[in-house]
Amino acid sequence: MSALIDAPDLLATSDIWSMSAACSELWMLLRAVGDETPRVYRTRVKGLIAAETNFEPVEAIRRIRGELQERPESFKNLLRIIPVEATIPTELVEIVETVLRLAEKIPGDESFRVTLEKRKTKLRSREVIDAVAEKIDRKVDLGEPDWVVLVEIVGKRTGVAVVPRDGILSVQKERAQLASKGE
Repeated sequence: MSALIDAPDLLATSDIWSMSAACSELWMLLRAVGDETPRVYRTRVKGLIAAETNFEPVEAIRRIRGELQERPESFKNLLRIIPVEATIPTELVEIVETVLRLAEKIPGDESFRVTLEKRKTKLRSREVIDAVAEKIDRKVDLGEPDWVVLVEIVGKRTGVAVVPRDGILSVQKERAQLASKGE
């Protein structure tokens, strides 16, 4: 079992005690939204799950979000589900080049923020965030960005995605919003 599978489409988090149940939950959710052959893996990082799906990563998030709105009781163990558009070696130059390529889809008048999660690496957060942010010629907005540049470093492999602000699924936050709406 590698720290991060070669090319996951999704990363998901759970608490460390329910990783197996969270893996099953994610597999069942992907099946429920139309993927007949999802692959879900535990990683070596406690609480981190990787998945391959037949959907584009952002489309998978959109479909899973729809399932959360329809059947919130199906979400018992997953905390967050994060898209991965590219998986690359954990080298700062590779990360910056990949982000620049993916960031071309951000319209010139829209804003972004960099969200970095790192596990099992000696790279410093500020080093990665500064290197990425300074190369993207768009407005930075840390509070309400239009786009999120995701950099997920897991040891020697890094997952990257550039997604609209709603491209990440925070199960707890969205369940709370559903409850506050009385659904």
